[in-house]
Amino acid sequence: MQAEPKKTNLRLTRELVDRLPARVDERGPDQLFAPDPDYHERTARSVIEELGADNELWVFAIGSLIWNPRFEVVERRVASASGWKRSFCYGPETRYRGSPAAPGYMLSMDRGEGQCWGVALRMAPKEITAALTELLKQEPPFPPEWIEIETEDGPMQAIAFTAFRDFFGYQPEPPEHELADILASAVGHVGSMADYLLNTVTQLEAAGIHDPHLWRLQELVARRLEKLPPQTQPD
Repeated sequence: MQAEPKKTNLRLTRELVDRLPARVDERGPDQLFAPDPDYHERTARSVIEELGADNELWVFAIGSLIWNPRFEVVERRVASASGWKRSFCYGPETRYRGSPAAPGYMLSMDRGEGQCWGVALRMAPKEITAALTELLKQEPPFPPEWIEIETEDGPMQAIAFTAFRDFFGYQPEPPEHELADILASAVGHVGSMADYLLNTVTQLEAAGIHDPHLWRLQELVARRLEKLPPQTQPD
């Protein structure tokens, strides 16, 4: 089993991303609030209770968790999940990588045809409940889903942060050209959507994963950013 052939020569570059502001202070409401104070710890305990005899917890990463896992990773494996796709389906997002003036869209795993390629990350077993609790605090407030993934070493179970379609922030992904306009302009207090896209595509390519959808998006976003002047540096 292999991912699609690796491509090179991204049109979207760090220089183009840097034509946008690194961040803005304007923030919309926080949409990642937990339903109750005990949600994160209770959910973490529930996940840990379902681990197999080997007590290994694998997290299937398809976006920022690949390049910013936010927990100690002791092993990585390229993997795929059937019946899923990457989708910018949470938005308009006005707080983290978007603002009220220029909303963004968050990437998630949504149901769809074909396979979604990503990287399975094995969480360090030490203080695993605490580590998972902290991770849950940085994800949308829905329990992760157990899914079956395929790796070169065979199938295995992993948790994944998948799209919850009943969430008020869920929106089907916009058409590509409309989405490219959004990704090329959205900046929040964490950073820009263009930066997020560049990091994700770069890390996927480094893992030998070529995502045609994200490849087209980086091309479209790059074209838009090429029309912007470089940011002037203060003296």
